Amino acid sequence: MKKAIILLSGGLDSAALLAHLLEDRDSGDLISLSLIYGQKHQKEVKAAVDIARYYGVKHIVKEIPNIFAGAGSTLIDLDKSNPELTYQQLQDAYGVSPTYVPFRNGILLSLAAALALVEGAEEVYYGAHADDSHNYAYPDCTPEFIEAMGRAINVGTYFKVALFAPWSMKTKQEIVFVGHKLNTPFELTWSCYNGREKACGKCPTCINRIEAFKQNNLTDPIPYEIEVEW
Repeated sequence: MKKAIILLSGGLDSAALLAHLLEDRDSGDLISLSLIYGQKHQKEVKAAVDIARYYGVKHIVKEIPNIFAGAGSTLIDLDKSNPELTYQQLQDAYGVSPTYVPFRNGILLSLAAALALVEGAEEVYYGAHADDSHNYAYPDCTPEFIEAMGRAINVGTYFKVALFAPWSMKTKQEIVFVGHKLNTPFELTWSCYNGREKACGKCPTCINRIEAFKQNNLTDPIPYEIEVEW
């Protein structure tokens, strides 16, 4: 089995992707990578560490310069508050999501490709999904981006590394369904844009996550600040 790098954010999408990859390969064939790039909190990175430890996968955390400060992303700039809207409301109200970090996935995937060469890995995986790419809310999650970035990575590594995004055509609801079947430790994951003790339940990713669990008739195992009727 080919050795692979997986971008592990600590959210449920990448956690479920890790569980999926471990269906047919040994934990020693995978390296999970988390990057600190100026985000307001480190809750997802801590979650990624816990998830990698749970699966016995080698985990690497790297801090890179915060080149995104001042771009207006609510995930980065301290003077910007995260929105409390659904994904659809975000698209209707703003066009480009205020949580968009400029070309973040392009940069993170480039670093993952470089690490793949260093570690002798032939594949890079990330958890982009259909909800994020819908109406170009996050252009660096779209099929067009994945195809173009895949070509760039392959050519730029002397055709040694390939990019894969298995969830790109799946919704959050479908990922929760698959992840549940794979016994993904959702209780270890963190999706909330805010970094408080409990998930806020009001930001776009919390709303999307709650709805995905409800659509699967499941109870999300993480605690929320708001009362959620499952």
